[in-house]
Amino acid sequence: MAARTSLPLGLWLWRAFTIFASLFAVPYLSQRAARGKEDRARLQERLGIASVPRPAGRLVWVHGASVGESLAALPLIEKLLASGSVLVTSGTVTSARIMEKRLPRGAIHQFVPLDMPSAVARFLDHWKPEAGLFVESDLWPNLVLEAAARDVRLALVNARISEKSAQGWGRAPKSGRMLIEAFDSVLAQDEEIATRFRGMGARHVQVVGSLKADAPPLAYDAQALVALKTQIGARPLLIAAQTHPGEDETVLPAHDILRQRFKDLLTIIVPRHPERGPDIATLCGARKPARRAAGDEIKGDTEIYIADTMGELGLFYRLAHFCFIGGTLVPMGGHNPLEPALLNCAILTGPHRASAAKAYEAILAAQGFGLVASATGIAREAAKLIENPQIAAIAGAAAARGAATQAGAVARTVMVLESLIHARA
Repeated sequence: MAARTSLPLGLWLWRAFTIFASLFAVPYLSQRAARGKEDRARLQERLGIASVPRPAGRLVWVHGASVGESLAALPLIEKLLASGSVLVTSGTVTSARIMEKRLPRGAIHQFVPLDMPSAVARFLDHWKPEAGLFVESDLWPNLVLEAAARDVRLALVNARISEKSAQGWGRAPKSGRMLIEAFDSVLAQDEEIATRFRGMGARHVQVVGSLKADAPPLAYDAQALVALKTQIGARPLLIAAQTHPGEDETVLPAHDILRQRFKDLLTIIVPRHPERGPDIATLCGARKPARRAAGDEIKGDTEIYIADTMGELGLFYRLAHFCFIGGTLVPMGGHNPLEPALLNCAILTGPHRASAAKAYEAILAAQGFGLVASATGIAREAAKLIENPQIAAIAGAAAARGAATQAGAVARTVMVLESLIHARA
């Protein structure tokens, strides 16, 4: 990296703040651990202190902020393992737990260090990666710039940035440009995103598509699926997956509308954040709820089943031919529509779909329907599919075809990365 004094003001202030904040890193992490936000047994990793030795030979480092980014990178990680070791970092306890179950044999998981110069230096001193792949947009200035200063080949893969975020960086253009110029390559999900990165000063921007389209179907517990199907029986289903506050308040009235027509309707709500389970149960009011995290089963009088557990989306997407995808009625950008579509589960979605715009576009075009904006809209579209299971099955198959058109990003990404790594070998 260039001399520290050449840092733009925004990055200089961030560096100064993180040096000061490092004095309080241990109590900060301990406080987060007490709230379940950190793994107490692995706090040293957040300080850049590795918990396992570095393997010999070439090592590629893959970083994803949380669950979605980490899961999206799995097919890429598997390909990279064929030619060396892979270190995977993430920042959340949930992502660490899921990676423990899902990472291919030979890949190593560590928590990403706090973005403090001392922690970053310890991390890079130990791991000495040949290349660093940042998934989507989790860019920590000290981590990125120090890696670049050590001649680590950096690529931003499955790259995305919203218009709002790009405008935010536009208010600190010199800082944004220095940060994005640290990347040797930016592999964007679509041309619109690529244009935003070019506007920030990114070099070697290519459009390769979304890694999520190449992900294997979500895993599931076969015994749990049989148990759920037995409990549900022939009851009609409305599934609302990955919901946020403000969306459950729309899904529940949609349930009420549908119950007027389908007396034994069961609505399954899978909140994006499982800890919201008790709050959703309270929202149900007089509707009879059951919570999966509490060990409740679906009984004949259960109206709302709250699936407040982690890592079971593959189970619930296999229960029906359609579902509502959350994060789309509130301005969150929408969650991954490819996961249900690849399981022949058609989607209903609100207007906020920017985080996976091309995937939503392809799936909705294949289905020929799916846009909703209210409880009435959800109920209207759901009623058509509940009433005619054959049409629902056809819609699910169409969603899968739409999702399949997005595949191929992993192969294109690996090709670029191999060239990147070998260019400095």
